[in-house]
Amino acid sequence: MTLTEMLERSVKRYGRRYAILFKGEKITYNELGDRVVRLASGLMEKGAKKGNRIGILLGNCPEFIISYFAILKMGGIVVPLNNFLKGEELRYILNNAGVSTLIISEEYMKTVGPLRPRLEELERIVISNKSSISGTLSPKRGVAPSGLYALEELMTPEVSVTFPEVAETETAVIIYTSGTTGHPKGACLSHNNLISNITASAQAARLRPRDNFLLVLPMFHSFTTTVCILIPLYLGAKITIVESLRVFGEVIKEIIRKRPTIFVAIPAIYNILTQVSLPRILTFRPLRFLNPIRLAVSGAAALPVEVLKKFEKKFGIPLIEGYGLSEASPVVSLNPVKGVRKPGSVGLALPGVDVDIVDNNGHSLKKGEVGELIVRGPNVMRGYYNLPRETEETLKRGWLYTGDLAKMDEESYVYIVDRKKDMINVRGLNVYPREVEEVLYSHPAIAEAAVIGVKDKVKGEVPEAFLALKEGRKLSKKEIIKYCQERLASYKVPHKIEFRKELPKTSTGKILKRALKEASEKSSEPSDDSD
Repeated sequence: MTLTEMLERSVKRYGRRYAILFKGEKITYNELGDRVVRLASGLMEKGAKKGNRIGILLGNCPEFIISYFAILKMGGIVVPLNNFLKGEELRYILNNAGVSTLIISEEYMKTVGPLRPRLEELERIVISNKSSISGTLSPKRGVAPSGLYALEELMTPEVSVTFPEVAETETAVIIYTSGTTGHPKGACLSHNNLISNITASAQAARLRPRDNFLLVLPMFHSFTTTVCILIPLYLGAKITIVESLRVFGEVIKEIIRKRPTIFVAIPAIYNILTQVSLPRILTFRPLRFLNPIRLAVSGAAALPVEVLKKFEKKFGIPLIEGYGLSEASPVVSLNPVKGVRKPGSVGLALPGVDVDIVDNNGHSLKKGEVGELIVRGPNVMRGYYNLPRETEETLKRGWLYTGDLAKMDEESYVYIVDRKKDMINVRGLNVYPREVEEVLYSHPAIAEAAVIGVKDKVKGEVPEAFLALKEGRKLSKKEIIKYCQERLASYKVPHKIEFRKELPKTSTGKILKRALKEASEKSSEPSDDSD
C-alpha cells in the first residue's frame, strides 16, 4: 500500500468524518481527498512530473497536509523544509535535492526570493494565500512570467489528468537531517518504509480511530509528520492543528474547545508544562476527568526522568517516551501504554523492528553493556540521496547504525545513554553527558541542563555544564558542584559551570551542544570551581 492509497482508503471509509480542525475551519475526509486531487492535477498541468522533488516550506496549516498528499498523488517526492533555516541553509537543500517546484507561504518568500538566481533546478514556485500575492500574479491566469503561481489557482480548474502508477517501494519523501555535523543529509523514505512505521506505531501506542491528535510541533519534522499527520489519517482520526506555540494561551483554549485526546510534544515543552500555572481543569485532581487528553507522547530528544515524573504527578496523564531518527521513518521504540513502563527507558522495539547493541567491530554485546544502537526493519531508509559513501557507512549488512550509545536490560527495554560523538573521555574513563544531565535536572532550581566535554591539559577532557535556572531561583557554582559530588563519581562532576538565561535549541527543541562547544572553545574563562 502507498501513502496515497492509505489516504484514499480513509476517505472512502470515513468521508463525512472530520480530518482536520484548524482555527475555525473544519475539513472532512471527503473534502481533504478532493483538495488533494485538485492540487495534484494543477501541479501536473503546470509541468510537474513523476519523480520530481517538490519542496514544502509552510508553517502549521492544512495546506501542508494537502500539498504533501498532492505531491504523492502525482508521483512526486516530498521534500519537507525546515522553516527555521536561513537562506544559505535552504539553498543547499533545495539544490542538493534538485527541487523543481517549491510550495511556500508568503512569509518565507523574503528568504527564498533572493536565492532564486542560485537555485539550479527550481522551475516554479507555488505560493499559498492568494490574497498576499495578488499584486505579483497575472490576474487572468494566476501566473507571473517568472513561474510564480498561487496555490489556490492551481486548485481551481477541473483538469482531467491521468495520474501515474506508483509502487510502494518507490521513494515518497526525502527528509533532511538536522546537520549537526557538516551539511544535512537527505534520508530517502519509501512508501513502504512509512506505512510500516505508521501501522506498527499505531499498534504499539494503542491509538484509535476516534482519537483527536493535537499537533503543536513543526509539521516539517519527521516525528510530527508520522505521529501527528500520517497515523491519524491512517486511522481515520482527527488532527487539531495549532499554528504556533508562541501564544501558549491559545494552545490551552484549543485543548478545551477541540478536546484532543493525544498530546505529542518534545521534552522542552513537557519541561515548561511542569513549571507553569495552568487552568485547574488540567491539573486539579477532582476536575481531571474533564481533561480530554488521555495520552501524552514524547519524542525527538531525550526526556529527563525528573521531567517525566513531575509531568505525570501534575497532570495525571501517562507520558510515554519513544526513540526514533529520520532514517527509520522515524519511530524505532516506544514504552508500552499497557504493561510495564520504565522511566529513563525508550521502551521496546516496535513490532517487526529489530534492535541490537554492538561494539566498534559490530559484535553484539551482552545485556546491560553500552554500545552503539543498530536498527533493522521495514522502516529503515533506502539510503541518503546522492550520497553513496555516507549510505555505505550508515547501512551495513542490512542494519542502520544510529550513532547513539545505548544499552538493553534483561527484558529488552532500550536505554539511550548518549550520542557516540558526545561521550567524554576523562583520563581513559567514559563519561556520558546524559547521566550528568539527569542529576542536574533533579535539582529543584535547574530548568535546563547540558553537559559537554572540553579539553584539559592534565585529564584529556573534563565535563562542562551549561545551566538555565528556573525563574526566581538562585544557585551558586559551588552549590551545584557539591550537589553533583554527592551523586556522581568524582571524574563525572562538572569542572566548569556556565549559567545562561536559556540554552540554544534547534527548531525541534534539542539543545544545540555544538553551539555550546563553540562558545566554550572561544571562552577564556579559567577552569576552576570558583563562583
